[in-house]
Amino acid sequence: MTSTARHSLSDLFVLAPAGEDRFRAEALWPEPFPLYGGQVAAQALYAAALTVREDRRPHAFHAHYLLPGDTARPLDFRVERDRDGRSFSSRRVVVTQGGAPVVTLAASFHTGGRGPDRQFARPPRVTPPGASERGDFPRLSLVEWRQPEQEAEEEYLWPPRLWARPPGGLPEGPVATACALAYVSDASMAAMGPGGPGTGITLNHSVWFHRLPAAADWTLLDLSAGTVSDGRGWYTGALYAENGRLLASLAQEVVYRSPRAA
Repeated sequence: MTSTARHSLSDLFVLAPAGEDRFRAEALWPEPFPLYGGQVAAQALYAAALTVREDRRPHAFHAHYLLPGDTARPLDFRVERDRDGRSFSSRRVVVTQGGAPVVTLAASFHTGGRGPDRQFARPPRVTPPGASERGDFPRLSLVEWRQPEQEAEEEYLWPPRLWARPPGGLPEGPVATACALAYVSDASMAAMGPGGPGTGITLNHSVWFHRLPAAADWTLLDLSAGTVSDGRGWYTGALYAENGRLLASLAQEVVYRSPRAA
């Protein structure tokens, strides 16, 4: 059965079994835009997690976007079990619509372990979420956004720093929380180049999870433009907890083309 509306981020992670290591996302939210890449990555990561032991949580994923997705059609996820070791599990996921692959994702899961817990990266100085302006991003309405004052010296097409949190919370557990970070991590594809030409098509996207926040906590998305060449832009970023702890690191490559002259 297909639902025509979603009201919380939790609804993304309701996947119906569709065979051995196969799942389907039937909740739909039709929009006049291609499917948001962060949604597909989060759901693919969640599908992969359904095939690993409960004591293992996501620590990295690498996604390649092949075709634009359609928000009005269900997504199918086929998971391949590459390896289950003593501490790590590796999975590959092929996401299809109507039999055509739209995204492939490689994910790794880890039991965690004892060792030092040190952070060298420093979070940027921004206004806290309670003192930041509300952000209005219609395509990303499953998340509550706040736009802090920016340290950037130039004007960007999209704010390079944003506070985010799921307003309705998430199911308990580290997997759903990691998938929520995956959803947020793809929020700013237009962060390339101050005041530069538009961009909008993700080619590939990688996230490394270091720590996980509480499900309803605010998270700061902090992006930094890297380089543009051969029609592709590359940037990096980080996700921080409100207390400054580094939660995840990311890198992304997007199509980056100058607008055609009128």
